Amino acid sequence: MVTAVVFDVGETLLDDSREWGAWADWIGVSRHTFSTVLGAVTAAGRDNAETFQYFKPGFDLARERRLREEAGQGEHIEDSDLYSDVRPGLVALRERGLWVGVAGNQTARAAELLRALELPVDRIATSGEWGVAKPSPEFFARVAEMVPDEPGETVYVGDHRDNDVVAAKAAGFRTALIRRGPWGYLWADDPLVRRDADWVIDSLHDLPDLLSPR
Repeated sequence: MVTAVVFDVGETLLDDSREWGAWADWIGVSRHTFSTVLGAVTAAGRDNAETFQYFKPGFDLARERRLREEAGQGEHIEDSDLYSDVRPGLVALRERGLWVGVAGNQTARAAELLRALELPVDRIATSGEWGVAKPSPEFFARVAEMVPDEPGETVYVGDHRDNDVVAAKAAGFRTALIRRGPWGYLWADDPLVRRDADWVIDSLHDLPDLLSPR
C-alpha cells in the first residue's frame, strides 16, 4: 500500500530550460553549445555540474551563484517553469488521500521560491536546507523522516537513474522514473531503471490510478 509520494524537483516538477539558459548566458557561451556539452556529460552518467569545467576550469558553482544573486540574476522560479501536469497532478494525488512532498537537490533559496508558488503539497525540502544531497543515503534518511509512514509505503518520483531511482530503491523506497528532460528520456529503458523502478511514467497524470486506483 502506498501512502505518500515524494517528488524530485528539476525535470520532474520544473522544466530547467530557462535556468540552464541563464547559466549559459552568465558564462558567455551559446545556449546550444552549453546544452550540447551538458548532454555529453549527462550521457556519460556524470554530475551535470561538471559541464562548467569544460568552459571555465576551476569553476566554483557556489561562488558564481552568489555573484549571480548580487548581479540581480539569481535563481528565479515562477509558475511558468512548472510542467503543465504538475498542479493538477499533485491535486489529484491529494484527492486520493496521499501525502505529497517535494525533496530534491536544490539550494535553500530554491526551497523558498518553491514554497512561494503555494504548490498543493504537504512539505517541501531541499538538499541545501538539509546539508546532504542525492544520491547519498543520508539524503534519503531525511526523506524517510519527512514522510508519515515507512519508505516501503512511499514512492519517490524523479527523472534521474542514479540520484532518484537507484538511490531511493537502495534506501527502501518504491520508485518511479518520469520520462522527461534529458535524463528521463536517456535512461527510461536503462537496465538499472528496469531493475529498480516500480514504474516508468510519462506524466504526473499517470500516478493517481497507479498508486491509488479507485
